[in-house]
Amino acid sequence: MTGFGKQNMAVLVLREADDISTMLRRALDTASAEERPGLERAMALTAAAGAVPDAELRGRWALRRMASAGYDGPPRAVAAIKALRTAERGLSLLQAVNLSKDAEAVRAAEPAAP
Repeated sequence: MTGFGKQNMAVLVLREADDISTMLRRALDTASAEERPGLERAMALTAAAGAVPDAELRGRWALRRMASAGYDGPPRAVAAIKALRTAERGLSLLQAVNLSKDAEAVRAAEPAAP
């Protein structure tokens, strides 16, 4: 589990990919030939999910929270920060600004829509 460092942040990134991978490996050890491909695919997906950086997970979360407050504009706008703080009442201004930076990075990395 990781947070934001010294600042008391309301958003924590929880990672359980290692525990899930362990359970999948155990299941794979006793799996039938028919079950193996599905379990191997599940292991690959779990590994990919576990490799996503914390900042990206926070950014995705912030974008979802902004959207839940009815905001769909630029993530670094004042209105975005206000929407984030409306959706998550416990966030400080600094926390919301930092989350908006993560959200902006996620949005910038998205492929352009046709």
